[in-house]
Amino acid sequence: MKIKNWGAFAFIGGYHLLILLLLPWFILHFSWSAVAFFLVTYIIGGLSITAGYHRLFSHKTYSASPVYEWLILIGSTLAVQWTALVWAHDHRLHHKHVDTDKDPYCIKKGFWYAHMLWLFVDKREFDPGIVPDLMKNPRVMFQEKYYLPLMVVTNLAVILLACLFMHPVTALFSAFLLRVFAIHHSTWFINSLAHTWGSKTYVRELSAMDNAVLALLTFGEGYHNFHHAFASDYRNGVRWWHFDPTKWLLMISARLGLVSNLRKVNRLRLQQALLNKDKNLFLKHLSRVQDETAQEIGQKLEELASEFEAQSVALSRRYKEFKQATADKRDFLRIEIRRQKRELRATWKAWIHLTRLTASRYGLDCDHAAEA
Repeated sequence: MKIKNWGAFAFIGGYHLLILLLLPWFILHFSWSAVAFFLVTYIIGGLSITAGYHRLFSHKTYSASPVYEWLILIGSTLAVQWTALVWAHDHRLHHKHVDTDKDPYCIKKGFWYAHMLWLFVDKREFDPGIVPDLMKNPRVMFQEKYYLPLMVVTNLAVILLACLFMHPVTALFSAFLLRVFAIHHSTWFINSLAHTWGSKTYVRELSAMDNAVLALLTFGEGYHNFHHAFASDYRNGVRWWHFDPTKWLLMISARLGLVSNLRKVNRLRLQQALLNKDKNLFLKHLSRVQDETAQEIGQKLEELASEFEAQSVALSRRYKEFKQATADKRDFLRIEIRRQKRELRATWKAWIHLTRLTASRYGLDCDHAAEA
């Protein structure tokens, strides 16, 4: 391995070494104040990355007020993941070229490469054309210009504040070293573990996976297969029971007027994605089975898929007609929309029933039922 980014290597390697050296001290001088400082700064830094760097600056899943952007840009310095401009640049490249050589943290180059080695061995050229919108944002560019002093001042302030409640060594360990370690590795796990372990609920052709366990560490970022399928959605955990604190933060911020225009994919598009994914999976498997029943099931799957697609198109057309219709025509269109929705639900239930039976009969992985 040839190291190209010696600055990143020295910083990351240095704090890992310091953690090992100071761990015995921390254990001997353990205090709940240290735990509190770690958790609070971990949450602020982590959410600044997930809600800000990722869902706002990288994917523009919502609009934010200047005050909110300042809070994110300052809070993100506690995560020590460099600037929003560079972070979003690399992440947009990841989505554009996922699982290829142009992917900055391509999982096909190995787990540890995707996890952290890419930071040391890959020196990418910055392309302004990837982030032209961010380069017009004065707050993002201010952070880009003054990131190093901002990062030093905010982290030093936290450490000094912690010194009022604990020994300076304990303050350094819990309020900086341990927090940076935890935020870094939880973020890096999205690049590595979330492309290795989990379920492919929406798109099977990509390496990204949904991982509920990882979502607990990353404020909801673990639902990575959904994210790669619908990157413009402000949610990663799309179901109400999904653990996604970043989504909840954005919902609360919208209520407070700090953010607006939360973008999300509708249920119909989710169902279409699930249907297309499972149809391809089942048909591929059934084509290898030499019996009449398999052929009949395959034909029925294709018929149901075509029927659902046609009904979806028709319903979408009705919604457009409704928006443009005059008041006297809207009553009729409401009745038609209700009828078409009933037909669509019946087709979806028939699809779920058939795919479950097929999965049980042929031993296939069918993970869409919980998402329907």
